[in-house]
Amino acid sequence: MKANVLIIDDEKKLCTLLSRKIEGMGHRVKYALTLQEGYSYSQAQPFDFVYLDVHMPDGNGLEAISKMRENSSKPEVIIMTGAAEAAGAELAIKSGAWDYIIKPSSLDAMVLPLIRALECRQAKTISKQTVLKSTNIIGSGKAMQVCLEKVAHAAGSDANVLVTGETGTGKELISLAVHENSRLAAKSFVVVDCAALSATLVESMLFGYEKGAYTGADRSQAGLIFQADGGTLFLDEIGELPLTIQKTFLRVLQEKRFRPLGSKVEIESNFRLIAATNRNLEQMVEEGAFRSDLLFRIRTVHIEVPALRNRLEDVKELAQYYVSKLCKRSGIELKDFSPEFIDVLQSYSWPGNVRELFNALERSMSAASHDPVLYPQHLPTNIRVNLAVKSIGKKKESKKEQTMEPAASLPKLSDLRDAAISETESKYLKQLMALCAADIKMACNISGLSRSRLYELLKKYEIKN
Repeated sequence: MKANVLIIDDEKKLCTLLSRKIEGMGHRVKYALTLQEGYSYSQAQPFDFVYLDVHMPDGNGLEAISKMRENSSKPEVIIMTGAAEAAGAELAIKSGAWDYIIKPSSLDAMVLPLIRALECRQAKTISKQTVLKSTNIIGSGKAMQVCLEKVAHAAGSDANVLVTGETGTGKELISLAVHENSRLAAKSFVVVDCAALSATLVESMLFGYEKGAYTGADRSQAGLIFQADGGTLFLDEIGELPLTIQKTFLRVLQEKRFRPLGSKVEIESNFRLIAATNRNLEQMVEEGAFRSDLLFRIRTVHIEVPALRNRLEDVKELAQYYVSKLCKRSGIELKDFSPEFIDVLQSYSWPGNVRELFNALERSMSAASHDPVLYPQHLPTNIRVNLAVKSIGKKKESKKEQTMEPAASLPKLSDLRDAAISETESKYLKQLMALCAADIKMACNISGLSRSRLYELLKKYEIKN
């Protein structure tokens, strides 16, 4: 792989020597003696790698890392400095630099980070080509592409993977993509919904049991861990795994051996773990609700699935895909979208993410009946109300005069805050229950609230369910 390399350093002699060394490796090189000149070069053509000195005559190289990384070619930045400063090294790495070189160094030492970065980039390219075999993930926007790069990385190894994201973002689909693009693709993908299992059922479902292990066990049953032998075990909502099971499961991850309930013999299962959750596991560790050693073990590779509100550029593509699927399933002509329909879809924040979008599209199709075009009027009422309220609020805000009232006439900040929270909660809950048609389970999934907390709030605001 031939690479384009840019060197930004005010020492011309170093630039010349390093350029010759890198050109001798078969790469193309340009060098600049100022940051401004370096910026100009980076705008004029794409570079794969940038060597960047910290102390430049017209600025600090550390502050330029982010700007260099924003280039469409996403170059890896290798920082060079004659001042060995710990704070500078930390800032460089946190800003996204590939490596940090202390000058003076031999030319061989200076090109080693380039060699390693090239190897990594080539591996990423191969992995990315592999993951694109998955045809069920929709979204060409930047946020989703970053996510897919991580999927490619995960698919290229057998390391444990933790997939995080809000409810409805498609964590299971991402997890399945990792499996289908890995060397285990032809093996089983065993799904365990930890949230759907009671504490008493988890152990028997995971580990299996022997006949007579407990009352009602009239025959032996292989557990899901054993069924995943040679393939992938997917633990959905791992944050719901009871603490009593977490310690046992940690040992299974480490040893790949376990004992079914009622058995005196341990059996093996060589599986790859992918876990998913919409909860903050680090916070749960602090609260004592999740084991820190288990978190370290399952988070070897971390993939965060972006919320739909953070990738609204994908909404039209998602809508086209799903409506086409619905039309094909129903055996009807493909429906078109009015421009206003797409505008509304891209204006809404989608608290329920892709799952809510697909639900809204399905309801819109039903409302449109035989109409060949979907209009905003076909969307669920709660979405139209939400956007109408938002637009009215914006108009009021734009017309409102910025006048200061006498301090004595202002309410207490705490009272104002409580009133605002109550109004927002009440409005949200009414829209939530309308969206879910009073389906409590669906409402809990969309809102992220527990069943008891949801009932408590519905009672507080006198909302019927």
